[in-house]
Amino acid sequence: MLDVVVPVYNEERDLEPSVRRLHAHLDAHFPYRFRITVADNASVDGTWAVAQGLAGELPEVRAVRLEQKGRGRALHTTWLASDAEVLAYMDVDLSTDLAALSPLVAALISGHSDVAIGSRLARGARVVRGPKREMISRAYNLLLRGALAARFSDAQCGFKAIRADVARALLPHIADTGWFFDTELLVLAQRAGLRIHEVPVDWVDDPDSRVDIVATALADLRGIARLGRGLVTGRVPIAQLRGQLARGAIGADPPGVPRGLSRQVVRFAAVGVVSTLAYLVLYVLLRGQVGPQAANLVALLVTAVGNTAANRRLTFGVRGAAGAAKHQFQGLLVFFLGLGLTSGALALLHGLTVPGRATEVVVLVAANLLATVLRFLLLRGWVFRRATEPTLESSR
Repeated sequence: MLDVVVPVYNEERDLEPSVRRLHAHLDAHFPYRFRITVADNASVDGTWAVAQGLAGELPEVRAVRLEQKGRGRALHTTWLASDAEVLAYMDVDLSTDLAALSPLVAALISGHSDVAIGSRLARGARVVRGPKREMISRAYNLLLRGALAARFSDAQCGFKAIRADVARALLPHIADTGWFFDTELLVLAQRAGLRIHEVPVDWVDDPDSRVDIVATALADLRGIARLGRGLVTGRVPIAQLRGQLARGAIGADPPGVPRGLSRQVVRFAAVGVVSTLAYLVLYVLLRGQVGPQAANLVALLVTAVGNTAANRRLTFGVRGAAGAAKHQFQGLLVFFLGLGLTSGALALLHGLTVPGRATEVVVLVAANLLATVLRFLLLRGWVFRRATEPTLESSR
């Protein structure tokens, strides 16, 4: 389910205790299978040997060696090669409190968000660092807001996660291989309409940080200029990414859920609520005129036609008149299933007792709930099956 990448360069001293601490935390608090990937960025000290030792000892740890430096390059390589549903990374110094890892990942596993970031600037965060780094961080994020219209609060906190399907869509369009990788990823995700979840973190500055602040700041400025030009000139394919999103190719469903299912369930439920209310109103109006069974038949028939038409267009995205008659005919066959369930429930109820109007309505609602579940399964798997199948373009 989760692959946490730890990019390192010449970290032979801190690597082992940090990985062991991370492993212990995941083993104790993360309920799904996980992996820790140590990505060695061309270290020239004993880092690679330490990484291999950890991989040999701990089954959930693997080591990957890159012969070129760059955090972005390490994440690009390891994330694309991973078979996990959710991909994450964190700095080896573990400056961010690991208690934030579960809420970071939960937002992605649940399908609530597409990208999740730890934020040292969000309300509720607690940060311990010097005034110089605090000023630089706030100035950088303010610059992103002005230059790139960024809406996220902290681009460079080394504590992020992304759904694997989203990563596969975005990574080919990210050019930076260094520290600006994070910013480029978030800007593309925001412009593509993806959901970015921010988790306030507790963060303590590492006094032994190897980051060259001046060189990193200059590289970030060049990255902002390059990305800004790409957005203005169209070299960054935002329209293409948005098209993928609209087709349900990325960012539509939680990990392991068939394409489009989450969206369809929500829309089907909304149509179902309206249909059920209309059905109950019609039933109550007709009940005193024609009796319970006839009132049930007429109310179900009228709402079934409207329900099929609404689900055809809103839930399953079928447009135009082609196939409409066939879909209505199949929808009526599904309707008879609902009729059988509700009529049977009414017959059973009247066979056991002489119910009041409120009891009838309660029993009918319960029977309709069961019929609704079966109706969704039949509409998705039979009536509108072609609308739920992946197209060649979205499956490539």
